[in-house]
Amino acid sequence: MSGGCCCVQCIQTSEIGIVERLGKYDRLQNAGINFFCCPIEYLAGKVSLRVQALDVRCETKTEDNVFVEVNVSVQYQVQKDKIYDAFYRLSNPTQQIRAYVFDIVRSVLPAMPLDEAFEAKEHVALEVKKALSAVMDEYGFVIVQALVTDIAPDAKVKNAMNEINASKRMKEAASEKAEADKVLLVKAAEADAESKYLSGVGVARQR
Repeated sequence: MSGGCCCVQCIQTSEIGIVERLGKYDRLQNAGINFFCCPIEYLAGKVSLRVQALDVRCETKTEDNVFVEVNVSVQYQVQKDKIYDAFYRLSNPTQQIRAYVFDIVRSVLPAMPLDEAFEAKEHVALEVKKALSAVMDEYGFVIVQALVTDIAPDAKVKNAMNEINASKRMKEAASEKAEADKVLLVKAAEADAESKYLSGVGVARQR
């Protein structure tokens, strides 16, 4: 029986290697040049320790039956003391995170009217982070941050809202102009009255 050969593998900074021996987990390997006794042991995979970002878009409906598209950005990272769990217990962390974000957003926003939803971005983000942290910790991941970056209603609703805002601004502008015109008329009347008064005083003195 021929002996094994020496294999060389490089692991990048901010990565940890997973070494298996005869098909079974053996050890973690740090960054740098690493030697393995092939084919008895080998590098089964690498786990990044960087903070990673995942953008999730999901559509849901508000309490007043307006469909909105919600954009959520989740930052997550593998915990150094749970690398084994992160590698072996969860095959696709992004898919798992995406599924939970969908569930959370679709359970929170339908209880809010559209106007309230726009003001509740921080509340929704906190709910996402809290729920994800509780679940993903079991698999060796920490949720660094969760942000609701945008809540966009359907295009027709958005256009209607813009028209309402434009109409409101036009009414406010018209009201302000009317008030300004009123002030000018009052000032002009006061000036005319004062002018007539002074004219009358002058005539009386001449007599």
